[in-house]
Amino acid sequence: MPRTIEQVRSIEWRDGRLFLLDQTKLPVEVVVEEQRTVEQVWESIKQLKVRGAPAIGVAGAYGLAIAMGHSGELPAERFLQELRRHAEYLDGARPTAVNLHWALSRVVAAVERAAAGTALLEVVRREAEAIHAEDIELCRRIGEHGVDLITPGAGVLTHCNAGRLATSDYGTATAPLYLAHSRGVDFSVYSDETRPLLQGSRLTAWELQEAGIDVYTITDNMAASIMAQDLISLVIVGTDRVAANGDVANKIGTLGVAILARHFGIPFYVACPSSTIDLSTPDGASIVIEERDAVEVTHFGLRRTAPEGIKVRNPAFDVTPAELVTAIITDRGIVRAPYDEGLRRVVDGG
Repeated sequence: MPRTIEQVRSIEWRDGRLFLLDQTKLPVEVVVEEQRTVEQVWESIKQLKVRGAPAIGVAGAYGLAIAMGHSGELPAERFLQELRRHAEYLDGARPTAVNLHWALSRVVAAVERAAAGTALLEVVRREAEAIHAEDIELCRRIGEHGVDLITPGAGVLTHCNAGRLATSDYGTATAPLYLAHSRGVDFSVYSDETRPLLQGSRLTAWELQEAGIDVYTITDNMAASIMAQDLISLVIVGTDRVAANGDVANKIGTLGVAILARHFGIPFYVACPSSTIDLSTPDGASIVIEERDAVEVTHFGLRRTAPEGIKVRNPAFDVTPAELVTAIITDRGIVRAPYDEGLRRVVDGG
C-alpha cells in the first residue's frame, strides 16, 4: 500500500481498470478502491472520495469508459444514446465544478466525431486517457507560470485542497509550491483547516508535509491574526469555476480569505487549468452553489456538536468577486484584469 505523496495518486487507470484514492479516510488511512460501476463512480464523486475540480473531471471521463464497457456491443446510434445518458447521470454528482461537465462533454463529442466503423469504446477510453494525461501537464504548466511568485522566506496561505490530491498530479494552487520546493526555495505554507470537512488540514497539510514542505495548519478563524503578524506574503487558492468576468467559485471560506487579503494588502492569487474557465457563465451570481448535508456541520466526525433539530446552511462553495483577485494563474500564463479579455484569450489558446 503506498504511503507517501510521491507514490500515491488520486486517480489511477491500469489495464482498463479505474482506482480512486478514498480521500475521506486521509490522513489516517491510505485506501485505494477499484471502481467497478458507473454508480460507484457517481457515489465516489458525491461522497468526496475523489474531489477537486480537475480530478472529478478525470474520474467522470473514466466513469463513462466503465459504463460503456458494461454495455456490450451496441450499434453506433444506440451507443451514443447510452453514452449521453451516462454522461448526464454523472454530471449530476456535483453541480458547481465545471471540469466534470467539461470532461464528460469532451468524451461525448469525441464519439460524435468518430468515423463510421470506429471502435467507439476505444474512442471513449482514449479520450479519457488523454484528459488524464493533459491534466498532469496542465498542472505542471501552472507551476511553471506561478513558481516565481514563491520567493525565499515567503509565507503562503492556502484554503481547502487544490493540491496533488485534487488533480492527477502537481495540483493547481500547490503546483508553484512543489516546483519552488524542488528548486530549493525556502518558504512556509499556512494551511487553513477548511471547515466543515477539513480538507486543508486532512489533505493539504498531509500532502505538503509528506513532500517535505514547511507547513503549518491553522483554523480558518486564525487567518486574520496570522496576516496581522506579517507572516503571509501571498495567498494562493484553487477554484472550481471561473466566470467570464473573473469571479471565482471556490471552497466555502475563500471569500473571507480574499476580503482579509485585501484589507492587509496581500496579493490574492487563483490557480486553475484553462478547462476551469467557463465563458458561458457570465458572472459569479450565475454559478450554481452546491448545498450539502447538514450533518457535515452538526457533527465533528462522529460527535454531534450542534443541538438536535437545529436549522443549518451548508453551502460547499462561495464566490469571490473579480475585484478581489490579484491574478489568475493558468496553464497558459497569468491573467490580470480586465479579466473578460484575458480569460477569453486563454480559452482561445492565445
